[in-house]
Amino acid sequence: MTIKVLVVDDSNFFRRRVSEIINASPYLEVIATANNGKEAIDMVVKHKPDVITMDVEMPVMDGITAVQKIMDLVPTPILMFSSLTHQGASATLDALDAGACDFLPKKFEDIARDKQEAITLLQQRIQMIARRRVQRVPEKKSGLVKPVANVATTINPTLSRLQPKNDGHEVAIKSTATHRNKASGKSYNVLAIGTSTGGPVALQKILTALPQNFKLPIVLVQHMPGTFTKAFSERLNSNCKITVKEAETGDILKPGCAYLAPGGKQMLIAANGQIKIHEGNEALNYKPSVDITFASLAKSYTNKVLAIILTGMGADGRDGARLLKSKGSEIWAQDEASCVVYGMPQAVTKAGIATESIALDQVAKRILVELKHE
Repeated sequence: MTIKVLVVDDSNFFRRRVSEIINASPYLEVIATANNGKEAIDMVVKHKPDVITMDVEMPVMDGITAVQKIMDLVPTPILMFSSLTHQGASATLDALDAGACDFLPKKFEDIARDKQEAITLLQQRIQMIARRRVQRVPEKKSGLVKPVANVATTINPTLSRLQPKNDGHEVAIKSTATHRNKASGKSYNVLAIGTSTGGPVALQKILTALPQNFKLPIVLVQHMPGTFTKAFSERLNSNCKITVKEAETGDILKPGCAYLAPGGKQMLIAANGQIKIHEGNEALNYKPSVDITFASLAKSYTNKVLAIILTGMGADGRDGARLLKSKGSEIWAQDEASCVVYGMPQAVTKAGIATESIALDQVAKRILVELKHE
């Protein structure tokens, strides 16, 4: 059974290009196209697609408004296309707040080393979010919007490169991790969080719930382009009680401050809490990489790290989390039901690395309990 896709963009050339890529996959089929948000809403109601690809900037009705209305009328997984500019990043983050699941740059060469890799990535992204049923849930305090996923993702063989190995059919791994309602008694010097697809909304939900006097410094690794991490850190800082900034070389970890790894680079943390940002190996798939940052924390903070893996495609973070656990640090994972994509959390859970599997709306509360925060 193919995944039905609606392609929305005001450029006829781009609609045709994206449609050709989608239809080249045996698992995907473009059932309709639209050239603005208003047409998109009509097409969604008429055709009920499994996934929508949506441009941010369009005449008549822009993509952000269209996402809001679609999530109110017929909640559907939406993949946004955006320009890699600060303004484009801000608009895309607005679309994610409104309920979109994920985004990709409009210039495919910005996300891949060659044409075939870009084609494969787009097809995989659509497949990964296709089986997530989402609903628009306004946040009371910050006005943010959370897409809630509650159906297991169907995995096709073509996804094996990015997804932890499974039986080839449905990801339905039941976590053996337990969820405690009281502190473990461990002590920590840093909180580290790694995430990818669905991460911007997940991080907003967690960080906005933390108090201004939060006891620990926070290290954040989100798969995201450089222009997006700058805009995202600014948005988080304006919405949170804690301080949030894009990390820079020379920053020293301080309690109550979160440091977001800059896109396109790698972030290392030294034993004295000093941050080092560098270009990293070009061969690495992820820049920033959760594995790289977590590995540096395992070396510098050993058993004093509380690390959490949130929603995301692939298995980045598994090896770094394994190193942290071998040093005595604590590893948690987001549970499957609340993930947009249960790839990264599944990887650490299935490997027996995570000690707890926690619903997104319980993560902040669980952190505060673990740290005995007053």
